[in-house]
Amino acid sequence: MRTQATSPSPVRPGLAEGHALVLAGIVLSALNLRTAVTSITPLLDELGRVFDFGATMAGVLGMLPSAAFAVFGVTTPAIAHRIGLERAALASMLLAALGLVLRSLAGGTGGLLFGSIVALAGMGMGNVVLPPLVKRYFADRVGVLSTLYITVLQLGTILPALVAVPVAEAVGWRISMGAWALVAVAAALPWIGVLWIERRRESDLARCHDAAVAAGDEAPELAAPAPRGRAWRTSLGWGMALMFGMTSLATYSMFTWLPKILTEAGATPAFGGTMLALYSALGLAGALTIPALAVRVRNPFPLVLACAACHFAGFAGLLWAPMAAPLLWVPLVGLGPSTFPLGLTLINLRTRTPAGSASLSGFMQGVGYAIACLGPLLFGVLHEATHGWAWPFAMLCASVVVMAVGGWQACKPRVLEDVW
Repeated sequence: MRTQATSPSPVRPGLAEGHALVLAGIVLSALNLRTAVTSITPLLDELGRVFDFGATMAGVLGMLPSAAFAVFGVTTPAIAHRIGLERAALASMLLAALGLVLRSLAGGTGGLLFGSIVALAGMGMGNVVLPPLVKRYFADRVGVLSTLYITVLQLGTILPALVAVPVAEAVGWRISMGAWALVAVAAALPWIGVLWIERRRESDLARCHDAAVAAGDEAPELAAPAPRGRAWRTSLGWGMALMFGMTSLATYSMFTWLPKILTEAGATPAFGGTMLALYSALGLAGALTIPALAVRVRNPFPLVLACAACHFAGFAGLLWAPMAAPLLWVPLVGLGPSTFPLGLTLINLRTRTPAGSASLSGFMQGVGYAIACLGPLLFGVLHEATHGWAWPFAMLCASVVVMAVGGWQACKPRVLEDVW
């Protein structure tokens, strides 16, 4: 059963007929939230040869997604509060497109880093604004819409990993990485349509921003909470952040290093990319099932324990016998991050208002991704220092224990607005 009553969220005047565009914008934006991550990791060996870098730089590239998501988890609420959720969604997709193009044109590691940062900045903004947009426009269908956009997000994680190596072999790594900019441009188009309808219907938006924010907040969901209303002062907020952060730490470590683990064990780069796509695809299974389960149970902590068990079993297989049964180990570690869609669903299940949803979303993703950015880098440093995988996997197992502790707090049946 749900743990709070759902109340209608405020929808912009004159935009009722724009719901189809908003839905298209949410779905297409979700498709773009991970393309910068998994379009590069299957190509790290080739890029390392081209630009002459090793495991540490690969780890730096691997930590950029979570670092960018952390920064923009903190800053996006203020940006969207000022310019509006819809404009922030548009800006996120334009930044993603620009960064993907810049990265594909890189002449060295500096260009790869800069292009990745720009693209991931846009994707980090999208991470934060999508849940409040769901709450605003589809408050009576949170479970269904959460399942939809998390499912599409997973598809946007799977496809780049699956095609990265074959496309690079056919037409080069630049096109393999840069072609995803076209998908980001496509995602910007619905938001342009939404803003056009808004401008046509509301002539008073021509007023200055100060008057607009004072009289009719551009994004009331992302307004600063009252002084006592801070997610960081609650065990619920910290539980969400730890569960989300440790899940992301393990996930981005696998995104970065899974192909390398398998190729060092004797697999081909194409096989490594295929297994990365399979790993991402198992996230789709979680996206399709976890939100629907979470909205029907009072305390979904048993789901967290099941995810932890999958992680431990998969890590053990990849460490001790990676090529003995990769089609077992990879799905197990792929099911482990199902706490990711659980966390995104709990944002709305553990809040009563769009403001609470945005506050919890920003804190969870800001702190969570700050924690997660250490994963790929530390994994690479430990591998380079020990010339093996035992210590990197020990680090991941420790992170899963912390994830379970955070999940215990996050899953308790309570609402943020009642505890802050």
